[in-house]
This record gives sequence, structure tokens and C-alpha cells, in this order.
Amino acid sequence: MSIFPYSLRMVAAIAPILIAMASFLLRLFDIGSIKAFIFDEVYYVDGARDLLKYGVEVSGKNPEFVVHPPVGKWMIASGIKVFGDNPLGWRIATAVVGSLMILIVALIAHRLFYSPLLTGLASALMALDGLALVHSRTSLLDNFLAFFILISTYFFIVRKYWWTGLFLGLALATKWSAIYFIALFGVIALYRAFTHHSGRNLIRPSLSRIGAFGILPVAIYITSWAGWFFSDRGWDRDHSNNPIASFIFYHQQMLGFHTGLTQKHNYQSNPWSWLVMGRPTSFHYQSPSTCGADSCSQEVLALGTPLLWWAGTIAIAVVLGFWVRSLLTRNFDSAVTIITTGMAAGYLPWFFFQQRTVFTFYAIVFEPFLILALVYCAKLFLTSARRKSERAYFLGQITILGLVALVAINFIYFLPLYMGQVMTYEAWHAHMWFASWI
Repeated sequence: MSIFPYSLRMVAAIAPILIAMASFLLRLFDIGSIKAFIFDEVYYVDGARDLLKYGVEVSGKNPEFVVHPPVGKWMIASGIKVFGDNPLGWRIATAVVGSLMILIVALIAHRLFYSPLLTGLASALMALDGLALVHSRTSLLDNFLAFFILISTYFFIVRKYWWTGLFLGLALATKWSAIYFIALFGVIALYRAFTHHSGRNLIRPSLSRIGAFGILPVAIYITSWAGWFFSDRGWDRDHSNNPIASFIFYHQQMLGFHTGLTQKHNYQSNPWSWLVMGRPTSFHYQSPSTCGADSCSQEVLALGTPLLWWAGTIAIAVVLGFWVRSLLTRNFDSAVTIITTGMAAGYLPWFFFQQRTVFTFYAIVFEPFLILALVYCAKLFLTSARRKSERAYFLGQITILGLVALVAINFIYFLPLYMGQVMTYEAWHAHMWFASWI
């Protein structure tokens, strides 16, 4: 017995579109209320302005040393070009991207689970996450990185590897951390070629995989620096008469910056605490005098919806258990493979940079895979219930909807912190469930 008759199943099928539209309105609501730069917007908006004006980032009349590739800043620049150099223009692109990610997660869930209920569940959970909402209202690079990674994941699932490589290249041209996804997706794709072909028949698919996961992403990455190549104002552009040599030298400096970034920050956090939101990043805090109380607070806190992330942590452990079993039995589940690969590429590498200054908000890149882990566990739960009886299946669906309702209530409770709303200091402090959140 299903609580979704045919007509409601049709509604469930279009639910991701309705959810994404509602989420887009939430992302746009009062998005320009904070007129000042939020957190690292000061770097990326400035970079976007330079790209629009000069095609390369500069500092006054001098070249500027920047440590991230241009694509994410070009995304920000597109919003400025259309809506002007103002808070709306700075943040509109990330709001659009954040809303589209809800649809892409739904597409991936549909491909993995073929269930309107589970597809709707994936989109709902993505829409109800505070970390995703904050990123979608702040013009940092990480939301664009997560967006490109998510699109590449969809194409990887449907085995359109050249499209996968295209979007992995755009991800790499946004932030270097995309390299881990390129490596793992490439290895899996090559493994699939070796398991389905042999002898001379292996040559063509192997070369295709190398092109899709090696040559294409690198070509897109280098192309993204076209402004630097064609300008005489790029950092160290004149290091050598050979522009490639100058480009390599510049990247050596970038690598030195990233590997040597150990400066202490009040909101840095160890990756061990990311899944449970042990130390969320405060993007903005001030004490205005407009809340009708003696003391007021206004904060933008990059906090994942706690109930969602805590449940997601358990779901990840369950998926890892099934992944280990699949290795032992050689019986691979595509959903388990995708979730494990996404978590490994987006989360695991940070554990090898224990001395580097890192932040919880980096978790946005693997958050969709945490969502998919929750959906996978929901599938296991409903499958088990259905085997028992139709009544058990009915109660299982009710249970899933009840848990989503709890996540929604938790999300709404923290909404003032996600939206940067002014509240009394007492109300703000009541939202600080742990001392590590302050």
C-alpha cells in the first residue's frame, strides 16, 4: 500500500522542479540586505570586477597574485554584468547555481533509484540544508565548484565521459580540489574499460578515457587562463619569454601558497568535525541597534542543518559498510560506488592537510553525496518494510516523511542565521547549541 496514488506520484515526479523554484525565491529573498562583502567575497568580487574590465586580475596598475583559477570569478562577473556592481549582482549567479543543484541532485537520484518518492526526497533534503543555502547567497567559489562536480557526476553515471570531462575541467578551472574527482572518476572509467574489453579492442576505449579525464580537463583549465596569456598585466607574465614557462612558474607559486597556508584563523576547523558541524564558519557578524532590544546580533553562519548532517553522518557509515561488502563479494552497487567516490574525492583528501588552514564550509562539495547517502538508506528502509507487508511499507513512508518534517523544522529554526537576519542577542545565543559554534 502506497500513500502515493497515481495522481500524487505524478506530483512527486515534478516535486523537484517546484522545490527548486521555491528555493530560488528563498535564495533571492533580501539577498542584498548585507551591503558589505561577506567573508571572502572581498577577494572574489574584486577579481570578478577585474576580469570584466581587464580580462585578468590586477591590483591597481600592478599585476595581482591570485591563487584560484578564473572560472568561478567569471561566474560572479556574469551576475555583475547583468545586474550591476551591487550585492544582487555579486550573488545572483551563486543563487541560480544553488537552485539548479537541487534539480541535478534529483536527476542523479532518479538515475540511481528510479523512484519518484526518493527523487523528491533528494531534492527536498538538498533544499533544506543550511550550508547549501548560505553558499547560494554568498559569492564564494565553492558553490560553483560543487555545481560543476555535480553535473559531471550525472554524466559519469550515464557514462557520457566526454561530458564528464568537460565539467570536471570547469570544476578544475574553479578550484584545484577538483583534481581528486578527476583522478577517481578517471580510474573507475578506465577500470570499466578494462573489464569490458581486452586485446586490441581495449585500445580505443582506453585512449578515449585518457582524453576525457586527462587531456580535456587540462585543455579547459589552460583555456580558462586566456586573459592571463593575452594580457601583459598578469602576475609573473614576464617571468620568461616563453609564456608556458611563466605559466608553470606562476603555478609553482600558487602551489606553494596552498601547501604552506598555516596561518591561524578563528573559524578554522579540523576535517574530523565537518560531518557533525563541530565548528561552522561565521561568514558575517555584527551588532546592529535595530532589533528593539539592548543588544542585537546579525550573523551569517555557514552551518549545515544539524539534524540533516548528523543523520547523514550515520548514513555515510552505512554506505561505507555496503561498499566494503561489495569489495568482498565483487557485487558492486552503482549508488554505493557513486556515493563512496564522491565522499572520497571531496572529503578524504583534507585529512592529509592537518597543518593547513581549512574550514567546514569546504564540505559543500561533498554535501550532495551525503544527501544521496541518506536517500540510499531511505531506500534500504523502505525495501525492507515492503518485504514485511504493505502495512509496514505504508508506515515506512510515513516515517520517512516525518523525518523530513523534522529536518524542515530544524532548517526553519536556524533560518535567521542562514539569511543574516537581525535578532536579539538572547535569541542569537539560543541558537548557539554548542560553544564551538560561537
